[in-house]
Amino acid sequence: MRWVFRIIAIALIALVVAVAALFFLPGERIAKIAADQVKAYTGRDLIIDGGVSVTLWPVLGVKTGAVTFGNADWAGPEPMLVAQNLAIGISAPDLLRGDIRVKRIVADSPKLRLSTREDGQGNWQFEAASDEQSSDANTTTDTTNVPLTLERLTLTDASLVYTAAGAEPVLVKNTDLSLVWPDAGGPADIVLIARPAGDLVTIAANIGGFAGFLDGKVAPISARVTAPGSEIDFLGRANLSGDASGHIVLNSSNTAVMLQAFGLGSFEIPHGLGHMAKLDGEVTFTNDGRLSARDMTLKLDDNHLTGAVDVTFAETPQITARLSAGALEFLRLTETHEGSIKPRSAAAAGTGWSVEAIDASGLGAVNGTIGFAAQSIKTDLAQLGPTQAVLQIDRSRAVLELIKVSAYGGMLTGQLVANNRGGLSVGGHLRATNIGMKAALDDLAGFDSLDGQADVQIKFLGVGGSMDAIMRSLSGQGSLKMDRGVVSGFDLDRLMRSGDSTGGTTVFDSLTATYTIAEGNLVNKDLLLLLPKVQANGAGRIGLGDQDIDYLMIPALLRGDDNPRQSIPVRFRGPWSDVKIRPDLGAAVDNKIENLEQNARDAAQKKLEKELLRLLEKN
Repeated sequence: MRWVFRIIAIALIALVVAVAALFFLPGERIAKIAADQVKAYTGRDLIIDGGVSVTLWPVLGVKTGAVTFGNADWAGPEPMLVAQNLAIGISAPDLLRGDIRVKRIVADSPKLRLSTREDGQGNWQFEAASDEQSSDANTTTDTTNVPLTLERLTLTDASLVYTAAGAEPVLVKNTDLSLVWPDAGGPADIVLIARPAGDLVTIAANIGGFAGFLDGKVAPISARVTAPGSEIDFLGRANLSGDASGHIVLNSSNTAVMLQAFGLGSFEIPHGLGHMAKLDGEVTFTNDGRLSARDMTLKLDDNHLTGAVDVTFAETPQITARLSAGALEFLRLTETHEGSIKPRSAAAAGTGWSVEAIDASGLGAVNGTIGFAAQSIKTDLAQLGPTQAVLQIDRSRAVLELIKVSAYGGMLTGQLVANNRGGLSVGGHLRATNIGMKAALDDLAGFDSLDGQADVQIKFLGVGGSMDAIMRSLSGQGSLKMDRGVVSGFDLDRLMRSGDSTGGTTVFDSLTATYTIAEGNLVNKDLLLLLPKVQANGAGRIGLGDQDIDYLMIPALLRGDDNPRQSIPVRFRGPWSDVKIRPDLGAAVDNKIENLEQNARDAAQKKLEKELLRLLEKN
């Protein structure tokens, strides 16, 4: 703004001197004198099309047609300032006393081009005209000490193009500006209306000591920014170069609409992550694009957080944050803006995974590191207790490091990764200790037949644009170890003895297994289940993508010497929502034959060993 005032002041002083001395001359003559004065003071050409009209008392009014003000030689051929018309009103009584009190300046569709060159020189810094140019001016008056007061400035449909040396131009257009500054030593009220993306964004500010502010001094400022769905209030101090510090309060009823109004793109923010937001804190902003927030309280829908945030604004903003919270809830992440909510879990409903495309573009919105701690976290898929974690985002790849997470009565550590650099992929390596399997499996897979505490390890990777595609592409490996636990839905002892598979429970002493995952299928070959009088070995496939299971468990009674005898295999088969548990007679026959064959091999081996021993003793 200081640049604008310098331009106005130089042009205005020259114009007023010419008009005050010669307001009885024809408009074309006045325009010529004004142009000569501007040339003398700035070395730039001023072109006024359509001449100048003048009113005399009590306001000396000067009205022009289109105005064009020349640029620096090094700044290119485009003029520095163009306006469709310009109207200036000056207090005639004050002018007679030697003061220039501008009652109003009104410009229609002004376009201002500002630029810098490599040595830091700006095109708003004027070089004095040569002596020869000055001598050609019709009027030469020393105006450097003329008092200048500007009471009101109005710019309509204004545009600003700023080009720093070696950088792409920055354009701000469709902007209206109103300045009211009745006392040269007092505050100024400014209202700026901009349309970065079509919707109105209004900034209303009061700046104390406005004259000092224009000279680059720090001044007190209060401001309110109003945009669709939001208000931002600021009370603090700032200078003209863009440095500011103070207290900020933000209230947004629709954050996505607010960000779109600011020209930051169109996207949706799920409930729980700030569809509605409130911010209260102490902020500092520097003119090189750095923002710091301290003593911050943040409300994102129903979630409350406190902490500190540092943001560096660039093509992709860089964020560093330290946040803490009480109970966080993300139970409505799939809620649309119209309020409809998708089923909590497709797996639990038994209808397959969602095929709706996942929009992961938000991974590329920012880079940074966010450390956070929470007393609890509830999501659509899981419920966590006290949590400490660090989220790192770099070029559309997010890594969530689980430092210490209380989950389902146990502890969870590891790493989760979401990568959208060349299509979406998700993966991780998790370690769970003493975790409650019933609640965990119910939340994650809609399966609640296994109960007990377990140690679990899993490494996985999935690729695809939807939940269904990811689950069908899963690969990885892992292990499971449980001590005492319960399997509901069947009584293994009764099933083994009578073939009755209707209801009941199986209480076991231990369960161990390892597994691999490929193309969305989990395959296990070494499950070992130990009961007081029975052991069972299991092998089969669990379809993580198809949400089905085909698993065979072969139990065996144990004698006192722990040698297995008669067994009836049990097969688990069907979709997760309706798993059938039946004795597998075919497998029983195969197992019996295998046992007979094994017994025959054992008997033959014993006989052979006995015969060889006899021959050795004979020799």
